[in-house]
Amino acid sequence: MRTNKHFLAILLCFVSVLFSYSQIETDSTSIAVNDKVVIAMDTLVKTPIDPLRPAKAAFLSAVLPGLGQAYNKRYWKIPIVWGAIAGGVLVYDFNTKQLDRYRDAYKRRLAGFKDDEFYGDGDSPNISTDALVRAQTQARRNKDLSLLVTLGFYALNILDANIDAHLLQFNVDDNLSLSPHFQYNKMENASDLGLTLNFNF
Repeated sequence: MRTNKHFLAILLCFVSVLFSYSQIETDSTSIAVNDKVVIAMDTLVKTPIDPLRPAKAAFLSAVLPGLGQAYNKRYWKIPIVWGAIAGGVLVYDFNTKQLDRYRDAYKRRLAGFKDDEFYGDGDSPNISTDALVRAQTQARRNKDLSLLVTLGFYALNILDANIDAHLLQFNVDDNLSLSPHFQYNKMENASDLGLTLNFNF
């Protein structure tokens, strides 16, 4: 009789443990957590960082503007670089020609001639000698300014290639990431929003 009581007591404990375990598994407020995280190392592809890449991109842009952008595979920037530098060169050439025109006319005036392009057909000049001096000063200022702008575009081309090469090697792989996630919770019939932070070595 005592053996049956012990057997019934053990059976009752076993059934209560199973019942409580099933309650935990089906409880809607419990969250199942998997302690083991398995990462397949062959799926992690790491791109090697080349420390000389930014210097090479800057050197190529210094040799030929736009070549560093091609090295960084930013082909859409090449027409912008060429257009900016070509525009600066064209403005510099225009101002140089204007300065030469004013200077030649001024030299002929000083030599006593009245046949320059700014004198006109009458006895009095259309543009005075003092006006030619002021025009030379303005053309020289514009010429120097256009040269500085062209050199600035050239320097920006080199700087852009260097910075772009640095940013291309910035670490944005899945081992270091912060991303939002959206998950549908079947137990609560609701949606869960959150952030996932990955930081793996």
